[in-house]
Amino acid sequence: MTRINQEIDVRSFYFRSGNNLKSFPRQIEWNGNFVTFAGEGLRYLVEQGGRAVQLFDMSDGSTTYRLRADGQHWTLVGTRAGA
Repeated sequence: MTRINQEIDVRSFYFRSGNNLKSFPRQIEWNGNFVTFAGEGLRYLVEQGGRAVQLFDMSDGSTTYRLRADGQHWTLVGTRAGA
């Protein structure tokens, strides 16, 4: 995985229902470019420093993006080629 650790903007979300309604990022803006994710991603809830942080693995069809949501702040943790 290529580490990036850069703050990003999430431009849109989609929602998946189940036992609870969960939101996932659909499109991000990173370095002035828009990345739209294809299909459904994976969501992880982890504890970091005594607080809950969400991690998402999302793909645009060719690259996997790991995103971190910490409250209202979103970070692109890294990317990996080959979805």
